[in-house]
Amino acid sequence: THKQRRLVQRLGWYVCVLLLAVIFIMPVYWMVLMSFKPLSEMYVVPTPWFPKAPFQISNYIDAWVKYPFETYFKNTILVVAFTTIGNVFSASLTAFGFARIKFPGRNALFMILISTMMLPFQVKIIPLFQFYKSIGWLNSLLPLIVPTFFAAASPFFVFLMRQFFLSIPEDLADAARIDGCGYFNIYLRIFLPLTKPAMVTVALFSFMDNWNDFFMPLIFINSNQYKTLSLGLAGMTGQYVSDWHIIMAASVFTVLPCIIVFLLAQKYFVEGIAISGIKG
Repeated sequence: THKQRRLVQRLGWYVCVLLLAVIFIMPVYWMVLMSFKPLSEMYVVPTPWFPKAPFQISNYIDAWVKYPFETYFKNTILVVAFTTIGNVFSASLTAFGFARIKFPGRNALFMILISTMMLPFQVKIIPLFQFYKSIGWLNSLLPLIVPTFFAAASPFFVFLMRQFFLSIPEDLADAARIDGCGYFNIYLRIFLPLTKPAMVTVALFSFMDNWNDFFMPLIFINSNQYKTLSLGLAGMTGQYVSDWHIIMAASVFTVLPCIIVFLLAQKYFVEGIAISGIKG
């Protein structure tokens, strides 16, 4: 019957989704399993897929003690905190201007801003490197943080916030103008409180991008004092010998915050993506 056919199709989709979930989870599971093993068991063939006691918790302690992992972690937290604030503030303010303030050339300027998304970052890296070198910002966290306070560095976030602002009724802004509010007060008191899902989405994207960013720290940072997690992890592998059991423990430390943040914010993330695409 038709109902049975639908049930079989649904079960088929569930099986496919389950298989995909297993495929994506297996590397993470393998990483966690390896992080509890001693180095002597890292190269056992075939690799056992189920944990065997005793677990070696000391791998996680060695990751903090043997390597300057704590410094990498603090630098990454600092970069992520400021870049998230910068991206949310600059993208929301710029998007409000494009969505609600009418001025000559508004659409053309917005298209120019969005078109910069087609430029690969590698095209801009040499002039940026020369510029940061001339002002003495190399080998510091400033090149990673300061550009996020200018919306041109994140046109996708501007696009996302603008789409959300366009979905808010104009009547709210008109009522605020009647009460004597200017553009900035309308942005701050009316629009921002209504854009929580979009701001969480931008914050989540910003968190993920900067937490996992490897290319920019690699170009601008060359000392352990300012290295981030991704750059520090890459430096933990030696030419001849690598402490893979410690590297796996450090990788778990690196991945865990991303998983926790996404699980806590996934409701707002999905809502922000859905609402931002309602109106063009």
